[in-house]
Amino acid sequence: MNDARHVLVLPDRDAAEEVAETLTEQFGLADEPQLVRDALAGEDDADDAQWLVVVEDPDGAYDPHRLDGIAAEHDGWREAQ
Repeated sequence: MNDARHVLVLPDRDAAEEVAETLTEQFGLADEPQLVRDALAGEDDADDAQWLVVVEDPDGAYDPHRLDGIAAEHDGWREAQ
């Protein structure tokens, strides 16, 4: 069974926005992926946050290895669900 969602973890908002744009173009997404700020535990500073790019994939249509590669190009990774 495939995941219904992929979560890519990126180091900053700029990287997250670039990845979201890349995913929209390369996968032909109807809706742009959701960007979520993920503050690190115990950190108050806005600079100390990761950004998540959430891609809904109810049909399992997106190749996880390709998503891994896109995230890695921006110093990020895909969370295993």
